[in-house]
Amino acid sequence: MSWWEEVDHFSPKEFACPCCGACEMKEDFVKWLDQVRSDLGSPIVIDSGFRCARHNKEVGGAPNSAHLRGMAADIRAYGSEYRYRLLRVLLRWGAIRIGVSKNFIHVDMDISLPHPVMWVY
Repeated sequence: MSWWEEVDHFSPKEFACPCCGACEMKEDFVKWLDQVRSDLGSPIVIDSGFRCARHNKEVGGAPNSAHLRGMAADIRAYGSEYRYRLLRVLLRWGAIRIGVSKNFIHVDMDISLPHPVMWVY
């Protein structure tokens, strides 16, 4: 049995790298995000999950991005109310690294990177 079977709201294809299909997401991160989704009570659309090195470079990702290690997700932002509710839930669930843009919210739990931090794009 794959650990993905224990995830209620997401599937591997939502996190897969769009250029090569690799999906090396960390189990703890995905299960944590699944709990966030349950608490939020609204859909979460993953715009970017796992990234291979090539794709990360193509999209201008940080050279040491948590996406490369399967510990990050960019979540589509549906407007200011959704963004606010999502941020509240992420913080309630202990998010330690958050990036806020007009169109998405980046969240990662990579303790090898500076934390706690929040930035804007």
